[in-house]
Amino acid sequence: MKKFLSFVLALVMALALVACGQKKDTASGRVFWLNFKPEADATLQKIAEMYTKETGVPVTVQTAASGTYNETLTSAMDKEAPPTLFVVGNQAAVGTWGDYCYDLTGTKIAGELNTDAYNLYDANGKLCSIGYCYECYGIIVNKDLLKKAGYELTDIKNFDTLKAVAEDIHKRAGELGFDAFTSSSMSDDSSWRFTGHLANLEYYYESKDDPAAWKTCPASIKGTYMQNYKNLWDLYINNSAVAPSTLAAGGYDAQAEFGKEKAVFYQNGSWEWAALTGTGDGQYGLDNLSMIPFYCGVAGEEKAGLNCGTENCWAVNAKASKEDINATLDFMYWMVTNTEASKMLVNEFAVMPYKQAAESACGFLADANAYTAAGNYVMPWVTNFQPNVDAYRAALVSAMNQYDNDPTDANWEKVKTAFVDGWAVQYKAANG
Repeated sequence: MKKFLSFVLALVMALALVACGQKKDTASGRVFWLNFKPEADATLQKIAEMYTKETGVPVTVQTAASGTYNETLTSAMDKEAPPTLFVVGNQAAVGTWGDYCYDLTGTKIAGELNTDAYNLYDANGKLCSIGYCYECYGIIVNKDLLKKAGYELTDIKNFDTLKAVAEDIHKRAGELGFDAFTSSSMSDDSSWRFTGHLANLEYYYESKDDPAAWKTCPASIKGTYMQNYKNLWDLYINNSAVAPSTLAAGGYDAQAEFGKEKAVFYQNGSWEWAALTGTGDGQYGLDNLSMIPFYCGVAGEEKAGLNCGTENCWAVNAKASKEDINATLDFMYWMVTNTEASKMLVNEFAVMPYKQAAESACGFLADANAYTAAGNYVMPWVTNFQPNVDAYRAALVSAMNQYDNDPTDANWEKVKTAFVDGWAVQYKAANG
């Protein structure tokens, strides 16, 4: 009997071992991506679903509302299940979140990069975050509408020519059926275009004058090119279909205005290509678009190019479990090497700096490359140095709203104060 029981036990164990050997590997770890780009949410949700279906690894994508990423990240990191994948997009963010950044040196995802230009390191050389897309921004132009107004793109070479064209179109908006510029709403879903992107022209030209002072975030700025910033801002708000005094309340949709051909000019970036042209999930189907630089009255700006760079850099949470870190690294690698996934992401982001990623069809990035090939200077994203960025931009919005409602010299001085003195205040708040 004992021999029989021993035989039965041995058989059970053997079958169990066989079963274990035949069992499929189960997924371990999780991925929680705190997304920085609200406009990409729909695509990223699809990507997450695809990966989970393929691997069994649960992927959650949470998208922070526009202008709230820092607060959302701070809150999320304090929770029981914090993000495993998040954005550290500039050196100030490295200073804040460096301890949470897993060193990506030597990882498979880092090995797929085709450039180091968009990577961020801490003072000890740790690779804290890696760019997952780079972009360009400037003034998008509907060349068909421009032609209907009697102009060609080659007529616009600097601020004076841009101003002449825009003011003429605005003057004839009633007869033409379209205006010069889209609305410049100052609500949270739009104000970043002006307190972030447009502001770059002041920072870039100031940094060009004194490169040594801008190797890291300067403690103060001079505001040397605030008049040039004002030049473009006044042109925007005084040559559109909406009254400047209404911009503070927001409620406008500049993308839709441009997509429905209600305006010739629209300040935005390469990420708009898919929506405007009808590629990807886009809906407008425009096919005659181009992008021009921030012509603002600076000497020599005829040789300006587009604003090129990124603040979209992936970081992996070093404080997550080993399983979650590995799962996140595997997910990142899959996104840039899987043919279908990378194509979806490139359609959304326009271009990704990875060896196996799908090719970009974004015409705005082609414009950026054409300017560079012609010997024009690139305007890097110096705006990434903005200290305590959300508070800094909020003060700018408040001051600009006062100016838009009552465009006096005194109110413009308040904008300059928020711009220049506000930098020093927020630098001190961020750095002690």
